[in-house]
Amino acid sequence: MPLNRILVADDEESMRWVLSKALKRKGFTVDLAHDGRQALSLVQDNSYDLAILDIKMPGISGLDLLDKIREQKSDLLVVIMTAEASMKNAVEAMKRGAYDYITKPFDLDVIDAIIEKVGRAREIAGQVSLLKQELKERYQVEKNIIGNSPAMREVYKTIGKVAGSDVTILVQGESGTGKELVARAIHFNSRRLGKPFVAINCAAIPKELLESELFGFEKGAFTGAVERKLGKFEQAHQGTLFLDEIGDMPLDLQAKILRVLQEREITRTGGNQSIPVDVRIVAATNQELIEKVRQKEFREDLFYRLNVVPINLVPLRERREDIPPLVQYFLGRTCTELDIPDKKCTDEAMAVLTAHSWPGNVRELENTIKRAIILSSDPFLTPRDFEGLEPISGSQPTGSHEASLEAIVDMKLRSCMNGIEKLEKGDIHTMVLEQVERPLIRIILEKTRWNQVKAADILGINRNTLRKKINDLGIELKRD
Repeated sequence: MPLNRILVADDEESMRWVLSKALKRKGFTVDLAHDGRQALSLVQDNSYDLAILDIKMPGISGLDLLDKIREQKSDLLVVIMTAEASMKNAVEAMKRGAYDYITKPFDLDVIDAIIEKVGRAREIAGQVSLLKQELKERYQVEKNIIGNSPAMREVYKTIGKVAGSDVTILVQGESGTGKELVARAIHFNSRRLGKPFVAINCAAIPKELLESELFGFEKGAFTGAVERKLGKFEQAHQGTLFLDEIGDMPLDLQAKILRVLQEREITRTGGNQSIPVDVRIVAATNQELIEKVRQKEFREDLFYRLNVVPINLVPLRERREDIPPLVQYFLGRTCTELDIPDKKCTDEAMAVLTAHSWPGNVRELENTIKRAIILSSDPFLTPRDFEGLEPISGSQPTGSHEASLEAIVDMKLRSCMNGIEKLEKGDIHTMVLEQVERPLIRIILEKTRWNQVKAADILGINRNTLRKKINDLGIELKRD
């Protein structure tokens, strides 16, 4: 991002003339202002890469002009010129956001050094901006959290609403549902993009070490503490701290986390100095925290501090329509990562994947796809590549863990269609409808104690139509 256009504002004509000559000689476009009001007007009407302002000008002083520029053109770098006697004002200018200051009188070499420094700063800012954009694109919700089920659409809506604020989030869901992906999506779509995202698994660290991991420690705090160490809160300063599996955090440490959330400051282990921290908290758990609160295993006050905005991730078995797009996503990503030709799933293999229970959720699905890709030499993955994946209805209890009706029908139909060449033309539609309609009508009749009027109402068909179907399908009527 090279410098092109520069604004010089000074009430001394000689200073304006000298700077204009020196800067134009180096190829810059230079606009001049004789006071603060004219400078403000030029800033509002034009786009500048750099503004060099005298601190004392009639109308609007350099400091007041600096404030207005920060409000209106926050990306414009400002250099303040000041006399020796106004050094305290230069310090104030730096506090208000000036990029640098020059003390009058100065040699033109000083201007050259400033220009070079500003050029480097703009180049770095451009790189950071590009990196931020790349990170934001990389962690766009729709690119990394796959699924279009109603449950996932609600998750997307919530992420969109909360990402821009600093509100505390509690992500709840079974292991493998993608809780950290949600936390990262929130961070990389927030104003904290470009600042640290620090994650810590509260269940993976022994409780006697967890406190020092979170808060850090001073040299000599305990045996082996040979130097000061910053904890996760300090590492995440101005960024996001992801507290994974917070339900496993010891009660005594929960009290200290609560204090950090209230006071926004921490004290290192072995220290006595309070250290301010600016951290956005996203917590996650695979446990029912409200139940742990009832059992006195989790602090109620901390729960409500964390549960400002809850995000609930449903298990994969309850959003089976998301399995095919997830499979396609993992197929594409894994083949790219391994630098091998693209592979696809046959319809039969997809039916097997869709019907499986996936107790490990999305993480298990991803690992299953990776393993199949690595072990298979065929461009098409078949049910043979997923041996051992039993249909959920055959291996799990009934209830919320059952496969969806559509998934079971899909699997059964694909199995039946293996012999499609043996079926006569025009038979398939009638055969399938009869096999679905017959048990459906029989079940509804049983539920209504064989009352055909009630059964027809529930089915949404005319009673005469129901009577005809009973006869055509050979359903034997019973009486209770």
